[in-house]
Amino acid sequence: MTENANRIISLDRDEMSELERELFIKDFKRVADEYFECDGKTDLEITRVDGGFLVCLLITARMVKSLKYPLKIL
Repeated sequence: MTENANRIISLDRDEMSELERELFIKDFKRVADEYFECDGKTDLEITRVDGGFLVCLLITARMVKSLKYPLKIL
């Protein structure tokens, strides 16, 4: 198969591998920790819908953090 065919097939999957899920959750938690005091429980649900996927990330947080530095929006 050509590289383009492999890329198209990989983009049209219904599931993530366990490793991909773990890496995504790890990346997400790094960002979530900037805004919440999380207790480590994170759940990822991916559902196929018309036109793509519905991705739901659930975290349990003890509190919402206050930003300690000015937020620059590009």
